[in-house]
Amino acid sequence: MKFVLVDQLVSLEPGKRIVMAKNVSMAEEYLADHFPGFPVLPGVMMLEAAIQAAAWLVRVESNFAHSLVVLKEARGVRYGTFVAPGNTLVITAEAVEIAAGRSDFKIKGAVNGNNAIQARIELAHVNLAATDPAMQPIDRNVITALKERWQTILQHSPVTLPA
Repeated sequence: MKFVLVDQLVSLEPGKRIVMAKNVSMAEEYLADHFPGFPVLPGVMMLEAAIQAAAWLVRVESNFAHSLVVLKEARGVRYGTFVAPGNTLVITAEAVEIAAGRSDFKIKGAVNGNNAIQARIELAHVNLAATDPAMQPIDRNVITALKERWQTILQHSPVTLPA
């Protein structure tokens, strides 16, 4: 199962910073188990939302050069307030460095101004064809799908990007 954990682009400074929102809904099935009678967004899902936000900044900065932008390392992860259904988790990913095959970010997530998560993350940027040239069509399909999803995010965003 794949989770799309960022719903809205709030702001974007290409190459520097992205702010995205995750609206938490009671319809998210993992909330039934985390925790019964006290549903909150699991910490690992908060971290994944931050990874997804940072990955969008990498994709925009690299013009969607890689099919996969994945977590390589998370350091200093700290959690604060709970994120309950009806809350919006606002994730800010500040780029420390974006290079060809990797990137580093400082991430913060907040609910109503209260800290919910903070961490340093390193992402790896890869294409499947780098290890198996026969995978190049899969890379192309994934990148096409990501570009389409990005356009959908932009259509429902208050952010206007320069042409």
